[in-house]
This record gives sequence, C-alpha cells and structure tokens, in this order.
Amino acid sequence: MDLRSTNGKIKLMTSVRMDKWLWAARFFKTRALAARACDLGRVRIDNRPVKPARDVRTGEFLQITNDSGDFEVEVLLLSEVRGPAVVAQTLYRETEASRKRRQKAAEERKAMPYVDTSAGRPSKRDRRHIVQFRGTR
Repeated sequence: MDLRSTNGKIKLMTSVRMDKWLWAARFFKTRALAARACDLGRVRIDNRPVKPARDVRTGEFLQITNDSGDFEVEVLLLSEVRGPAVVAQTLYRETEASRKRRQKAAEERKAMPYVDTSAGRPSKRDRRHIVQFRGTR
C-alpha cells in the first residue's frame, strides 16, 4: 500500500495499473513501451503473461524482460508517477538469483570480441572475388 496526495487529500493506493508501475519503476522509458512489453508477454506473474491494465499489488513477484536483461522483482511500493531513479529503485527488490544472472550475462557480453561490421560496400576488387567465389558470370 502507498499513500498519495492530490490537492491536499491523501488517498490510499492498494493497486496500480501494470504499465504505469513499470514506467514509474523505470523498467521502461514510456508507458507505451511498458504496455507493448506486456502485450508481447515480456512481463509475467507466476509464469503467466499479464495485460497492461492488470493491477499490480505489493508483495507480487514479477518477471520482466527488457533491453537491460531479465529481472525477477518483488513489488514493495506502488506509484503512478515517475520520479528519480533513486526513488524508483525503492519500489521493488530484485531477487539475488536474478541479479547474479544479469551480472553473468554482462560479463559474457564484455568477454565477447568486438566485430567491426561497418566495413561498408565492397570495393571493385572485393566484388570480383565474390563473383569468382560464387562462380557466376
């Protein structure tokens, strides 16, 4: 549960839309991206995909897949507003297994050799070699 103040009135929050919470917790840059991730099945509760309008409650465990990796988090607090990253990190707690998996994946990415794919168009000499290799002409 969380308290929210609007116009001097305090409102007790017991649930928030999934896409709003994912956006407020800074897993996605926009609500539209959060909703799209839900539609694509990248957000799950108990290994079942959830819809963007589903209410998220404190104590639930979410599996979230985004560009940064795969997260398993427990919802600690609710919020409908996007704040600073420090505040957003207080909304959830990532499981230790999830953190270790993401760190391992990051180390593997760093260990991979860099391949320069920006060689551009083949030169006339390169094209001749390609034609010769293919056996065309």
